[in-house]
Amino acid sequence: MKAFYAGSFDPFTVGHLSIASRALALFGSLIIGIGYNVSKRNERSIEERIIHIKSLFEGNKNVTVFAYEGLTAQVAKENGAGVLIRGVRNGVDFEKEKELADINLEVFGLMTVMLPAEPQFSYVSSSMVRELTHFGYDASRYIPKKN
Repeated sequence: MKAFYAGSFDPFTVGHLSIASRALALFGSLIIGIGYNVSKRNERSIEERIIHIKSLFEGNKNVTVFAYEGLTAQVAKENGAGVLIRGVRNGVDFEKEKELADINLEVFGLMTVMLPAEPQFSYVSSSMVRELTHFGYDASRYIPKKN
């Protein structure tokens, strides 16, 4: 089954990589969709994010990376995904994602699988990385590097 993992991924963190890798192991095929979020101020271009994420999965034909606009569940279905993947770090994330999961199931018939963050990544977020970088701190340990 093909899974769809969506986010703005600005930047794609070690936590995102952990969720994506675990989803790939569970489902065998993964689409990573970089959504346009008009409410977020992005620091990296869509092209930079696509290149970075593709480099992490280079040579793996079971991973597809692309940018999209529109409703995530609709794009997932149009691309043959049978399930949505969401990472959750805490109870606040879970509550927000549960609401989205319910509507995506009702409207689009797509189930959502929520994967909890591994403990060592539970505090890592793209916004935290952007803020550290903005104030001159080295946040490179939170950004995965190509192997």
